[in-house]
Amino acid sequence: MNVDAPNKITPEPERRDILGTDVTAIGRDAAIAMLAESIAERRFTQVTFLNAHNANVAVADARFRQVLADFLVLADGVGVDIASKMLYGEPFPDNLNGTDFVPEFLRRQKDRLTVGLLGARRDNALAAAEKLAEHAPQHEFVFLHDGYFDGAEEKAILDRLEEIRPDVLLVAMGVPRQELWIAGKLGGEHCTVPIAVGALLDFLSGAVPRAPLWMRRLRLEWLFRLGLEPRRLWRRYVVGNPLFLLRVLGQKLSGKAGGG
Repeated sequence: MNVDAPNKITPEPERRDILGTDVTAIGRDAAIAMLAESIAERRFTQVTFLNAHNANVAVADARFRQVLADFLVLADGVGVDIASKMLYGEPFPDNLNGTDFVPEFLRRQKDRLTVGLLGARRDNALAAAEKLAEHAPQHEFVFLHDGYFDGAEEKAILDRLEEIRPDVLLVAMGVPRQELWIAGKLGGEHCTVPIAVGALLDFLSGAVPRAPLWMRRLRLEWLFRLGLEPRRLWRRYVVGNPLFLLRVLGQKLSGKAGGG
């Protein structure tokens, strides 16, 4: 007697609690496939990235921490890898920092997508749109507004989003404003996959240089950024990184993790 095989169900990827935020433990290829599936199915999916700094902000800001529960949170940087090793015995499958992941995701999508850009300074966002169009010419890139707008301008932005309903919306407003804005203002009627991208548009425009490749491979990009802007970033890295590790140690000692 023939018996129909059961439908194959793709298991949900593991999520790891890093200081109260669930981070999806997923490789690059699987993450790209997941977002492509969300777009194909028109499934509203909010995306952001957790690094040591963002984790510290989430600890201090309960509202930010709460909205992250509704995001697909991807692992960004050596800090969360160290945390994962401490708490769960192994690092995350891949370093999915938005600066590299988002352009790669767009490049690998063969079907034409509409990609909205919102945030950063106007000149930087426009230059980033040009760079992305060179990198992934199969897509349409639409600049919506810089990151500096009032209530009336916000309404016009939301109306425009409803009109064009981009497949992907890159929101570059800084942490935690960008995540709070996505969570509070956007729904499936505005776009399909909004991604909180931080300084991505500034990097793509060339306004903010990236670390040389050898430093990125050694996971030292944070040190390069600190050298570029020590007065603005010293608290984030010199104070924030040790604080993050102390907090992770406290989480481990409290037993609020899956590791041994």
